[in-house]
Amino acid sequence: MTLKTSIAAAAMALAAAPAFAAEGERVQITGEIIDTWCYFSGVMGGPDAVVGSAHHTCALWCSAGGIPVGLLGDDGEVYMVLKINGDDQSASGDTQLTLASHEIVADGMLYKRDGLNYLVVEAVVEDRGITNLNHEDYGVVPGFAIPKPKK
Repeated sequence: MTLKTSIAAAAMALAAAPAFAAEGERVQITGEIIDTWCYFSGVMGGPDAVVGSAHHTCALWCSAGGIPVGLLGDDGEVYMVLKINGDDQSASGDTQLTLASHEIVADGMLYKRDGLNYLVVEAVVEDRGITNLNHEDYGVVPGFAIPKPKK
């Protein structure tokens, strides 16, 4: 087999192979950094109770414990965060404790596969802090709130 035939055969094999990498799309998404375990499992209450200031303490615990963070977009979609600012370890763990429950504007690449949204955040364009102040309605950690004494 000549070099030319080998190159042609390799090119044909590559062309025939299925594409495994999803195509990315540059996006800017506004939303709240969430703890994905409580959001999807419902273990800590309904959808309004697992976001915002009511869920902030638990979101910190989950992130520090290695639960992947997500971005709950204003469009109602959840985007699984794979990386923030080039840090491969930033999707969970204590590197994101400063963003838990914060509303941010994220700029990056969106990848969709098997019905899931994956987001590689290249930059946090804006950090608006915790804007969903719902702790008065749900307590500071739903399910663990200490009942107020009866008078």
